[in-house]
Amino acid sequence: MSAATASTTTSDATERTRALLTTADSGRRRTDRAMQVLIWCAFALAMVPLVWLLWTVTTEGIGRMSIDFLTLSTRNIFGGDPGGGIYHAIMGTLIITGIAAAISVPVGILTAIYLVEYGKGWLARSVTFFVDVMTGIPSIVAGLFAFSLFALFLGPSAQMGMMGAVALSVLMIPVVVRSCEEMLKLVPNELREASYALGVPKWLTIVKVVLRTSVAGLTTGVLLSVARVIGETAPLLVTVGVTDSINFNPFDGRMMTLPVFSYRQYHQGYAPCPAGESASCVADIAFQNAWGAALVLIGIVLLLNLVGRLVNRWFSPKLR
Repeated sequence: MSAATASTTTSDATERTRALLTTADSGRRRTDRAMQVLIWCAFALAMVPLVWLLWTVTTEGIGRMSIDFLTLSTRNIFGGDPGGGIYHAIMGTLIITGIAAAISVPVGILTAIYLVEYGKGWLARSVTFFVDVMTGIPSIVAGLFAFSLFALFLGPSAQMGMMGAVALSVLMIPVVVRSCEEMLKLVPNELREASYALGVPKWLTIVKVVLRTSVAGLTTGVLLSVARVIGETAPLLVTVGVTDSINFNPFDGRMMTLPVFSYRQYHQGYAPCPAGESASCVADIAFQNAWGAALVLIGIVLLLNLVGRLVNRWFSPKLR
């Protein structure tokens, strides 16, 4: 074979290789574009119900927003009276959820620390199994559990904020455990080993290294668990009941919460009106109250998520 023929053959092979590579690159680009379009369509489809929900609640509830609505209770408010507000429900929600968080956060974080740092054998597997089981417990079951527990000591007629806090803590604990466990697993083992090499005991390594490194993720997990339970209605109907008065004492008497208030007002909107009055005597203001309470509840959840974002930004290890 002459040199010219060999050169021609090599050139043809090179051209065919380039053509195949160009075709493959073109196919990959088309596949990438198709996947990008599919991902964006899925994102838009997922955002539709969220935007629709926020828009509906905002448009229906914004007209009820006022200083009186946020600072007054519904005590001595009857029928279609537009007076009164949700102050008692706001305070009840904050108090009950705060107590539930005070119960759940230490238990959840300590359990997560045990599972990540110490847990081995059948005990760790049993704890993980029961946490998974608790994650799927219906909220009404948690309410019935708290009601039964307090009924053993206070009688079947007892209803108070502390009972609702215990019911919510049953729902919060597995969420805190799972989220905090994942955050603790993200801490590199090299940090632990470096601390041990300096002679630092394990408990102090956990406090000074592991927890401080994962504080942003732990805070996010806690706030997610709070957002998970702050809108629960069924367990609070069973354990806390309803009231139109302001009550700051979770150990004495019933308390009102925003989800229960919204449910009750929406239910009252379908109640029959007294004889001689129009059908809109109660429905209009009751529905407005329900939407207004729902809007305030969403605002509290959004505020919690904003706080979580700020904490994550301030305490993120890469920014310190």
